[in-house]
Amino acid sequence: MLKPMRLPTQLLQRKVKSHKGDFGHILILAGSSRFSGAALLCAESALRAGAGLVTLGTPKSINLAIAQRKPKEVMTLPLPETREGTLSLTAFAKISSFLKNADVLIIGPGLGNNPATYALVRKIIKKTKLPMVVDADALNALSNHLEILKSHSAGIILTPHEMEMSRLFSIGIDSIKKNRKLIAKKCAKYYNSVLILKGHNTVVTDGGKQLYINKTGNPGMAKAGSGDVLSGIVGAFLSQGLANFKAAKYAVYIHGLAGDIAAKDKTQVGLIASDIINRIPEAIKKCS
Repeated sequence: MLKPMRLPTQLLQRKVKSHKGDFGHILILAGSSRFSGAALLCAESALRAGAGLVTLGTPKSINLAIAQRKPKEVMTLPLPETREGTLSLTAFAKISSFLKNADVLIIGPGLGNNPATYALVRKIIKKTKLPMVVDADALNALSNHLEILKSHSAGIILTPHEMEMSRLFSIGIDSIKKNRKLIAKKCAKYYNSVLILKGHNTVVTDGGKQLYINKTGNPGMAKAGSGDVLSGIVGAFLSQGLANFKAAKYAVYIHGLAGDIAAKDKTQVGLIASDIINRIPEAIKKCS
């Protein structure tokens, strides 16, 4: 059995006079009429991983449903939407204004594939200089627009699985499977990003000397919503002051460890994404 990785002190020790603002405010842009669950999973995992404040920005038509289902601690930001119930490009002004009071942006879970939503995603990533986690549908929005990544001053954490990696960088899936470390490193370096290539032995790299291969996790985590949970943890670690590579590395480890703990109780077959969230505190405790 692997010896638990010790987490950085800043994730484990809090000053007596701390307040919620000390641990960051995350804006999560996520969800659509078809995929509201992704937004909720991401938001709850961010809270469980230590974020001080979490606001969930979603299409206005699902805001009431989100508000009724969400953890009570999550705030909401209803936003203009398309006819398909996805975020509209007209939401940019409201999002831009809100981001002035945020510390970290997570964008992508459950956004859908509407062209207007994709245009919004690209505009936000291009104009926003906060640390950010780009996941799921936001990755798809960047296909054929990768120049946006190269100019981002705060750095971006990309979280693709192999199929998303293939679409994003126009690389054959077989090549990725055979050369996970090499391809992840080259893409991260060229596009000025920290890259998390998800899957068995998840690869985390900044494209330079920092490379981490994760050994926690199990096949039971190959379920809908697991990636949304990971994005929430990464964002939470960013909001607590970790640099991009460290936030990604420790988040991947804790995500996998929480899944391993949950699988002992739920079995790999019965494991679902919310089970991983519920075990995040225990995983963190093991690494203290």
